[in-house]
Amino acid sequence: MNKLLLFVLISLTVQFVFSQTFDVQAIKNSGDTDKRINLVILSDGYLASELPQFEIDATNFMNDMFSQEPFASYENYFNVYIIKVPSNESGATHPGTASDEPTTVVPVATVDNYFGTAFDSYDVHRLLFTENSALISTVLANNFPLYDQALILVNSPYYGGSGGQFPISSTGEDAGEIAIHELGHSFVNLKDEYYPGDLLAAEAINMTQETDPTLVKWKNWIGTGNIGVFPYATSGTAATWNRPHQSCKMRYLGYDFCAVCKEGIIEQIHDLISPIDSYTPTETAVSAASFPLNFEINTIETLPVNTLESNWSLNSNAIASNINTVTLEENDLNAGSNNLSVAVNDATTLINVDSHETIHIATITWTIDNTLGVQGVTVNDYSLTMYPNPSQNSLNIKLDNVRSETVRVEILSLDGKRIKSVLVKNDETTAIDISALSNGVYITNFYTNSILIASKKLIKN
Repeated sequence: MNKLLLFVLISLTVQFVFSQTFDVQAIKNSGDTDKRINLVILSDGYLASELPQFEIDATNFMNDMFSQEPFASYENYFNVYIIKVPSNESGATHPGTASDEPTTVVPVATVDNYFGTAFDSYDVHRLLFTENSALISTVLANNFPLYDQALILVNSPYYGGSGGQFPISSTGEDAGEIAIHELGHSFVNLKDEYYPGDLLAAEAINMTQETDPTLVKWKNWIGTGNIGVFPYATSGTAATWNRPHQSCKMRYLGYDFCAVCKEGIIEQIHDLISPIDSYTPTETAVSAASFPLNFEINTIETLPVNTLESNWSLNSNAIASNINTVTLEENDLNAGSNNLSVAVNDATTLINVDSHETIHIATITWTIDNTLGVQGVTVNDYSLTMYPNPSQNSLNIKLDNVRSETVRVEILSLDGKRIKSVLVKNDETTAIDISALSNGVYITNFYTNSILIASKKLIKN
């Protein structure tokens, strides 16, 4: 066979392999793919005849995941899909070469599975891993490119898993707990709360070298739910790193996520998905008004109790709260242009931070002309960060929103007296001098177009 023909055949074979498509199935459909977090579970080590069992295993994991907080409260924010990828052989490779091989018998085996998952990775027996992340990415690109997070379930009855870009879990002992723990790494960048080693130690949501309880990033949780500042060890480099809890799922399987990790997961959900699922009217131009005018939003509710709050205003005047529908009559409107806005925020008690919190407000504004009807609608997500808090001399406010609107920040005393009022421009960090304020607690209100969109506690010390 000549070299050119060999090259062509190899190229065609590679193209065929890397463009291969598989059966994709939704096992949980909460909404449109562009309005939900799409979790995609791929199979490895399942023969074609074993793929019905893969669907059962994936469903069991999903049910495990949504039985635990905070995923239970935010179940409606997720879609879950499975990609049925058949392997030539069943199971996962086990070279038997790790220095910590278990005393229980795990057969040494070389398995021709699709993604090449294997135990004993990096000389750790339970580290079930594959170097073929590019192949996983290709399968996702060809079969479900709109994924937000992918996870690999490996058809093996033995304990094992890993984190990284794509978390991996066996289907053996503690399979659901392994997968949820590894998802904490990949989806939210949570750190292990057992010492992960010097190379992996870093400042993160649930890991820090700060030791002062008044300055640590999870300071607002200190003393609640057994949250504190706990060193990883009593000596060595590990002793310089601290975790927030002694028995979080990021340390021990079978435990709940601690409050700090729950909060980090929710903030990631907020970063990815707006709580406003849809709204009407969506028209950008209406030739004539027909009264009454009805305006409606549909939100993605949290469970079991909806923690979303909505505030409606017409021409900067508050008119309703915590309802999804507003009706306007002609005499409600001024002559000419009017603005109707609704701001939605999540008031969950599972978030309790100041210094590193991003305040997520989703807003919709309709522009209404009393003679021409609805002229335009704008959807806007605000991101406001206030730090440091507590603060001695200077408070920083960072604003980011797609409409480039300016936000007015007012600092009030607890008796309602306005102390300071500052305008914060989009994509800028504004420093507010609070050195002259007396030590104590203040209220910081955020307004856009005279609409109160958020309120936070400020501590001056």
